[in-house]
This record gives sequence, C-alpha cells and structure tokens, in this order.
Amino acid sequence: MKAVVMAGGEGTRLRPMTANQPKPLLPVVNRPIMEHVLRLLRRHGLTETVVTVQFLASLVRTYFGDGEELGMDLYYATEEMPLGTAGSVRNAADRLRDDRFLVISGDALTDIDLTDMVRFHREQGALVTIGLKRVPNPLEFGIVIADERGRVERFLEKPTWGQVFSDTVNTGVYVMEPEVLDEVAAGEPVDWSGDVFPRLLARGAPIFGYVADGYWEDVGTHESYLRVQADVLSGRVAVDLDAFELSPGVWVAEGAVVDPEAVLKGPLYIGGYAKVEAGAELREYTVLGSNVVVRENAFLHRAVVHDNVYVGPGAHLRGCVIGKNTDLMTSARVEEGAVVGDECIIEAEAYVSSGVKVYPFKTIEAGAVVNTSVIWESRGQRSLFGPRGVSGLVNVEITPELCVRLASAYATTLKKGTAVVISRDSSRAARALKRAVASALNAGAIDVLDLEATPLPVARFHTAKENAGGGIALRTTAGDPQSVDIVFMDAGGADLSQSAQRKLERVFSRQEFRRAFPGEIAELVFPPRVIEDYTRDLLRCVDMTGVRDADMKVVVDCAGGTSSLVLPSLLGRVGVDVLTVNNRLDEASPTETFAERRRDLQRLSELVGSSRAAFGVRFDPVGERISLVDETGQLISEERALLVVLDLVAAERRGGRVALPVTTTRVAEQVCRFHGVQVQWTSTALDALTAAAREPDMVFAGDGRGGFIVPEFGAAVDGLAAFLRLLGLVARTRLSLSQIDARIPEARLLRRTVPTPWAAKGAVMRSVIEAAERQRIDTTDGVRVVGEDGGWALVLPDPAEAVTHLWAEGPDADSAQALLERWAQVVERAAGL
Repeated sequence: MKAVVMAGGEGTRLRPMTANQPKPLLPVVNRPIMEHVLRLLRRHGLTETVVTVQFLASLVRTYFGDGEELGMDLYYATEEMPLGTAGSVRNAADRLRDDRFLVISGDALTDIDLTDMVRFHREQGALVTIGLKRVPNPLEFGIVIADERGRVERFLEKPTWGQVFSDTVNTGVYVMEPEVLDEVAAGEPVDWSGDVFPRLLARGAPIFGYVADGYWEDVGTHESYLRVQADVLSGRVAVDLDAFELSPGVWVAEGAVVDPEAVLKGPLYIGGYAKVEAGAELREYTVLGSNVVVRENAFLHRAVVHDNVYVGPGAHLRGCVIGKNTDLMTSARVEEGAVVGDECIIEAEAYVSSGVKVYPFKTIEAGAVVNTSVIWESRGQRSLFGPRGVSGLVNVEITPELCVRLASAYATTLKKGTAVVISRDSSRAARALKRAVASALNAGAIDVLDLEATPLPVARFHTAKENAGGGIALRTTAGDPQSVDIVFMDAGGADLSQSAQRKLERVFSRQEFRRAFPGEIAELVFPPRVIEDYTRDLLRCVDMTGVRDADMKVVVDCAGGTSSLVLPSLLGRVGVDVLTVNNRLDEASPTETFAERRRDLQRLSELVGSSRAAFGVRFDPVGERISLVDETGQLISEERALLVVLDLVAAERRGGRVALPVTTTRVAEQVCRFHGVQVQWTSTALDALTAAAREPDMVFAGDGRGGFIVPEFGAAVDGLAAFLRLLGLVARTRLSLSQIDARIPEARLLRRTVPTPWAAKGAVMRSVIEAAERQRIDTTDGVRVVGEDGGWALVLPDPAEAVTHLWAEGPDADSAQALLERWAQVVERAAGL
C-alpha cells in the first residue's frame, strides 16, 4: 500500500515564516512538519510514498531527496499550477492505480493510528474513509456527520456557528480505493471535500468516517504553530525527538553546549550544536534550532527559534517565532505573538511589539519601537522622525494606512475642536496621502484647513496666522521622486520640537488614538485668499525701500514647484525686472535628481550672465530653500551664500543677534564682530534654530543649507521671504554679490562621516571628552573641542543613522586636515573600527 503526502500549500496565514519556504518545511521541535509525517508513515509500514509539490517545490525535493535517509522511497508529482486537494492527488495517478492508498497532509502534525484506520476501511468495504477528529472549535474546518456505523451522511466546509451540526471535523487523512481517481478531472483544480465527496455521497457511494483517538493539529496559524511545539514537548503527541533528556523535560540534541550556570525550566528543547551561556534563562516550551547561540542574561519563554540564530546578551523573547539566520543584538525584545522572518537583524535595544510580523531580510534599527508589521519596508526605523520629518517610499513605507495612524496620533495630542492646517506639494502622491491625513484628523475631532498645493512657507505662515494647533505638510523628498516627507508643525508653523515629536511617537507606538463621537466629527474647510494674505503680510514686514529706484533685474527659477503660485503676484508688486524659468507646477516631476539640479543651476548661471542680472535665485520645489548665483553667473556655494547674506544683514543692522548652527564656519563670527553683531550658536536641529529666531533682537538666522529665516516676518525657514529680503539688501547696499563675497575671508572647514554602531555611540562621545583633556569644549550639540590657535573640531552622533559626523576648521587647510584626522582616529578607535 502506498501513501500520498500533500506538500504543495503556500501557507499564506503563516507568513512571514512561509515567505521564502514551503509550509511543510516549517520546523516543529527542530524537524520539518513533513518529516514528522513521513516518520509516522514509516512506523505504519507505508514506506513507498508520493509527495505532491507546487509552491517552492525544489526546496522540498532538495531537503528529502529520494527518502533514503528516512528508510523510504519518495517520488514527487509536481503541479504546474495549484490543482486543489483532489487535483494534486490525481496528478500522481500513474503511481496509484494498482492498489488502495492513503492520503495525508504534509503540514498537519498527527499521530493517528493509520494501521487501525486502514483496517476500518477494509472491514467497512469503503470507497473512501475520512479521518475525523473531535475539536472544540470546528469553524475553520470541514465538519462531517456520520451514522452509528461510521457511514458519512453530510459534509459542510468551514461553517458559521449557525451551521455547525457536529464537532467532528475532517483531518485531511484519507484511505481511498484507486477508482476514486476516475472522479477527478485531470489538470483542473478539484477539491475532495468541496467537489468529489459531495458528488459521491449523492450517488450513495460508501464513504465512511474514522474517528481517531490520536493527536491531530492543523498547523495553519501562528497560534497553532506555537501550540504544536508545546504539545510535542508536553508529550501529547508521539513523535521522535532527536535528543536526550538532560533532566525531566529538558531535551538536548547532540553537540549542544549548555553552561551549568544557565537556567533551564522545562519542558524545552535545545537543538544540535546550540550554545547556551551562563546566566541565560530558558523557560517552558522554548525550542532552539541547531547552531543557535544564546548569550548571557538572555531570557526566552515559549519562544521558537529556528536554526543559526544569534540571541544577544540581555535579549528578551516571549511567545514569539524567530526565523533562521537572524541576529538579535544586545537587549533586543520580541514580544508575544510576534514573528521575525529569516535573515533579519534586530539591532540593540530594538523592541518588536506583540503581534508584529517582520518579513525576511529586514533590519530593525537599534532602539526602534516597532508596533506595525514590517513587510515591504527595508527597515524598521529607530524613531518615526528623521531630519525631514517622517519619510519613506511612497506606498511602501509611507502608505495611506500609515498616514491615517500618524494623523490619528497627532490629533490625539491636540484638544478636540482644534484646527490643523494641511498642505502639499504638486505631486500626485502627496495629494492622495493628504486625503488620508484629512480624514483621520476629522475622525479625531480636529477641524482641517486645507490649503491644497501651496509652498511650505505659506503653510507655515497660515498655521501661525490662523491660531491653529499645528500643521501637516506633505512633500516629495528632495532628490528622490519615489519618496515623500510628512512634516508636522507646531502652532507657530515651525517643525515640532524634540519633546513634541517624542510625545507623538509615544501615542503612535501605543496606537491609543482618540475617536470622535458621531456628533463630534470635525469639518474640512478650504480657506480663501491664502496666497494673497501671505503676500500682503510679507510685503508689509520686509523692508523693500530702494528696490524700485535700483532698476534691478533678477533671474528666478521656480523648479516646477509651488513657489510658482506665489511669485507672479509677489513680484508684480515689488517693481523689479524678472526673468522666470520653470514657472509652472510639475506633477510628474515634483523634485529633481542631483544631475537635474546641477543642469538647471548651470542654465540659471548662463541666463544671469547673459542678461546682466543683479543675481539669480533658484527655489527648491516647496519654496523653502534657495540657491544663489552672482551677477557674473557664478554659483555661490551654500556655505558662502550664508556668509554673503549674513554680511549684508549685519552691515545694514549694525547690531542685534544672529542664530547659526554650531556646524557653521567661525568666519561667520568674524563677519558679525566686524559689524557689531553677536552670534548665538544653536544645535543642528531645525526646531532649535527656529526657537532662537523667535527671541528678541534676532535679526537673522540660517542653517547653511540654503535655508534662511527672516525674523521680522516669521521664525520659519522661508525661501520666498529670504529672496524678498535679499532684493532689498542688494538694492540698498549698491554692492554686487561677488563684491560682498570677495571681502569675506575664506573658510577652511572640512567634514567627514565615520560609521559607528549604535551601541558604540556613547563610548565614542566619552572617548572624545577624555581625549580633549584640558582643551576648551562646547556641548551645544555634540562635543566641540577648541584649540589654542582657534581651530576647532566638532564630533556629533547622527540621531537617525549609525554614523558619527565630524567637522574641523583651522587657520589653514593643513591644520584643518590634521585636526580632522586626529579626531577621526579617536572616533574610529572608540567605535571598534
């Protein structure tokens, strides 16, 4: 008598465990489910077996081969397309025509007495005998009712509770006579319970049910997968364990090394050549695969860990599944019901919440709190916020679902009835995602003022002007048309502070979102005259005296962005001769690549030179930052542009303060000192710069990356306001930008980035402090070490990536290079490079 093992299922409910391996190969106590099934067949003398395969068929064939290692003869019948439970067996008909055969699933764990089932079949003279099992919840199975002799009277596949007429379910174990195969059409999807059995029953064919006393569990869900591991360890099912019992309930396979100081509380299983260090604690129903390493102070309880996994010191695993070849670093935590796929990296102190699914080949960053499944994303981030807000690939990392959760979390941080301003750039992606944001805010009892497509500075202005509780802007990531940034603003229109970001992240991670009652659903409003109000206030606040008399010409590149919505009405009231390019909204290309930006800046330079303009300016696509070209057509670098505009402002004001990040060249200090202006150094975080810009006597702020703040108008980075202010300054000074640039000393500022593991960042900064010895240090942001000759070096860990940034400036290029090399060596040593 032969057997058929059905091993073609995809196991979609078990993903990500089955994302890159077939369900029958999932290990149960360190052996594939199908191997347990084959060993059961062998115990009952069914050594000649046909295996039906379809999904990732080559992996099944490679693992089991011809069955020699199991003492069996295995043959394979491959389906080109899914043929159903009956169609797959019909596909192997050539080997099944000569005698009755047994059909069994390759992905259900059982120890049913197959010999007794065959006896029952033979004695009853059955055409088909169905293995039955009584279960407490039959909803996920096909239920069967039989008479007192066992003859089947009725079938029903996956009933509702209202349809349940029995607790006896179909196990998918069948004994069949070969003529049953004639009832199955070749090459077509056909199911036993849904198609063949009802047809045979209607004809009065002898179909019997054999109620099994043994164990049977369909491993179809993550819960059942964990349950069968516990059942094997508890002895509820008779399977072969390839291990010896070290102590009652503690099974250890060959080659495993368990330190005597490790805490073991069985039942549990430790696979071959695994290593468990002193201080590690393995609790009940934990299963370790082969070659697993569990370091000191790690804690595992009801955790199923597949082969070749590294569990770092202090890691904590509870009620979870860890796929093969995965690394869990120091103090990583994976909680109840979570599943981590194959070949992932869970970095130090990362937290994978209950029920989260991490698909194969993903990295969860150090310290990240992951409470939603990581499926298409390349990594689980340490924090929601990066340098550009919340960023990611459109419809991969930034999906409408994520936007709803983010906006719901933001709404929860605000009082009911608060208004929030929302806006977007010209891209279709931002438009679609903004609709999700608006719906979630309204559902959270937050009124929405939708500015639609508008420059980001205009959105910031209206957020402050409308007495709103905050704002949300969606824009295409600079240089990456496939990604989008979600910018959250406070009531003043500035980016959220670090503390406000953390508050939003806490709500988001807990997913404790407020929902409005039906009568509290808020409104969506489209404010009128948005551009006109912004333009009027800007012209009222910025000094434009002398512009009309200067007879100036400028060239403006709108970059196909939203600044083109403002500039026509703005420039028409200023009184300058303007040549504009790319003055239209470009939905298809809402940002530009680095090469496209270089090309457009080159064109701007040529236009400025040929038209004899006073200068040229190029806006970024959201109107926030600007690039400058002097009257000779020479592009001014971002660092020099900051110094040029700073010199113009300081020379005119002759007093007050300016706010600059600590990464700015100290030439800026020389410029300010010459004109009697003071510098207030801030951290590199944009919210710190905007907070400083709100202080009294502040006349200017800039970030050195094309972002300028005009404090008399607002505390946010605003390319449009900076352009208008520059027009007035140039008109009144009667000097060209190249002349101003020429009178500013050359800066000798160098920069380098050093890869730094998250776990080493604290040690790096301690080493920098120690290496500074008695030199003067400044800890405004990172550690800045100042030498006696005025040279300085700044060491600053990146808040979002595993790198450390270094800046060094000296009186000449050689000394700056020497400083950079010295501190780079300190960082590299501390980082273990």
